[in-house]
Amino acid sequence: MPVNIPDRLPAIELLRKENIFVMDQTRASHQDIRPLKIIILNLMPLKITTETDLLRLLSNSPLQIEVDFLKIKGHTPKNTPVEHMQAFYQDFEVLEKNNYDGMIITGAPVEHLPFEEVSYWDEMKVIMDWAQHHVFSTLYVCWAAQAGLYHHYGVPKYPLESKMFGVFKHTFSDEKLPIFRGFDDEFYVPHSRHTEIRKEDIEQVDGLSVISFSEESGVNMVVGRNGRQLFATGHLEYSRYTLDAEYRRDLAKNLPIRLPVNYYPGNNPENRPVMLWKSAANLLFTNWLNYYVYQETPYNLAEIH
Repeated sequence: MPVNIPDRLPAIELLRKENIFVMDQTRASHQDIRPLKIIILNLMPLKITTETDLLRLLSNSPLQIEVDFLKIKGHTPKNTPVEHMQAFYQDFEVLEKNNYDGMIITGAPVEHLPFEEVSYWDEMKVIMDWAQHHVFSTLYVCWAAQAGLYHHYGVPKYPLESKMFGVFKHTFSDEKLPIFRGFDDEFYVPHSRHTEIRKEDIEQVDGLSVISFSEESGVNMVVGRNGRQLFATGHLEYSRYTLDAEYRRDLAKNLPIRLPVNYYPGNNPENRPVMLWKSAANLLFTNWLNYYVYQETPYNLAEIH
């Protein structure tokens, strides 16, 4: 089944060129199916790239999905046209009356700041609290995972001596967990961050469990509220060249950056990156949609609490 996204969203044509089935709202309106309602708070600088990455994965499911894009009211993106934001994103005040089957909150390039110093932290807190009662299952990604764990549970983040950058091997705690159905015993996840959360802090919090871990990159996934909250410190949504773009961006800015681990064949940035995480990415998003959203959400979204 396709993902139902707004007419004229640039991701439509990009995904169709990849032979991914997407459906615009005009066509979807003629199908008598109750789609899953997903809201995405996209905090990444390159909005269109992140939209495409997420929609690519959300479309790989037998479920029809309807997507709303939420923006932070007090923040103007520097890397996305104003016209795009006006056409496809809405303020929280417009969407807060709605209920949703699922929500995705992305990472953001603000991890160097204490949470309280992020310019939109107050609005973030309101949105995360709102999601507790208006969204059945929320997937927090990278910085958002750290933000959610800190806001809801007081779990701190810690600066790293150098950037955690590359594609790292992971394992999971329990193969019977629905989120890992179909996963190999070892799987790879991209990471791109300057801070970390620590397993020993999470293990002290009732209601939280570390369910995926890497000996190299540390905590990868944490579950809370019996699956109604999933916190992922990595970036399984990244496309093949995302880490490459970040590496070249940092080089151009003369920032301290090492080659991403397990990424370029022969550690040569002129070689085409090897994508080691595609199957895990598709499985994770499909399993989340099926087992944590579709199978659990009440048919009447007004019953979410």
